[in-house]
Amino acid sequence: MSLVKLIDFRTFSDPRGTLAVIEGGQDIPFDIRRIYYVYGLSTELQRGFHAHYELEQIAICLSGSCNFLLDDGRTKETWRLDSPHQGLRIEKMVWHEMFDFSPDCVLMVMASEHFEEADYIRDYDRFLAEVEHAANP
Repeated sequence: MSLVKLIDFRTFSDPRGTLAVIEGGQDIPFDIRRIYYVYGLSTELQRGFHAHYELEQIAICLSGSCNFLLDDGRTKETWRLDSPHQGLRIEKMVWHEMFDFSPDCVLMVMASEHFEEADYIRDYDRFLAEVEHAANP
């Protein structure tokens, strides 16, 4: 089973440009409680290095490109985001790291929950232990 779940957003193009449409309750599989974006990213540094107990996310590279490493504790996959009309779904309990940002990268994320530090797992060994515990209670 692939960890990568891409969502293709509807687009409408004409000579003036392209409009991409994202509607809550239709295109996103959860209620959007928070939207954030990062830009001005170092092309040499990585971000992420965490998983969430409950939060789900859709990441969209609005400009430029970047890579994602997704890891559910059993399978690791790398995916490149480089299209403003595709979103990468990151489900709960998936470790994720972002890297190889292009100089013009603008990465926007829609999240299912408001920020709650207690929902973050920031230690990889702890993440693996949580995955093991969930599989063998």
